[in-house]
Amino acid sequence: MNKAFTRENDAATDADDDDLDAAPALPPGSRNYMTPGGFARLKAELDGLVATERPALVATVAWAASNGDRSENGDYLYGKKRLREIDRRIRFLVKRLDAAEVVDPASRAIDGVDQVFFGATVDYATQRGERRTISIVGIDETDVALGYVSWISPVARALTRAREGDVVALRTPAGNEELEILEIRYVPLATGPVAAPPVARG
Repeated sequence: MNKAFTRENDAATDADDDDLDAAPALPPGSRNYMTPGGFARLKAELDGLVATERPALVATVAWAASNGDRSENGDYLYGKKRLREIDRRIRFLVKRLDAAEVVDPASRAIDGVDQVFFGATVDYATQRGERRTISIVGIDETDVALGYVSWISPVARALTRAREGDVVALRTPAGNEELEILEIRYVPLATGPVAAPPVARG
């Protein structure tokens, strides 16, 4: 991909880059694991920004700029601000996708993996007898509604390498909590859209 356009306005926007995306940084030296569905979602978002939203906004900004005094031109000022936000998001997506290592949960099922690793869907019981189901995914794929948790989250780390029937300890602010592994499976995960991070408006 030609990344020249992503350098536009860098000097004016570098100070804002750190707070654009709420996604946590990868642990030092770790790989950016991602499921096929997660990779597809981020790639679709990037393609939409590059091919559709950004060109349309550039045209709007150019039209607004032709209407006179830019200092009081709301369409121009908002358009430029939104353009900077899109460019930061594009840079973020390019960086994440370039570093991605796609791991398909289905391949682990074929290999007969019986421990919890990246891509696993796990049913477990808490000490209070509550049954919960989570799927361990990449840090850019977390979705509470789907039960998708990041592989670097405390619960995922507690479950990693466990087998069915094992009891593991989850560290919480209130102390350790025991979780019993009820079932481990590797199944294809949803490929539908996950909500994009909110973008500041105004």
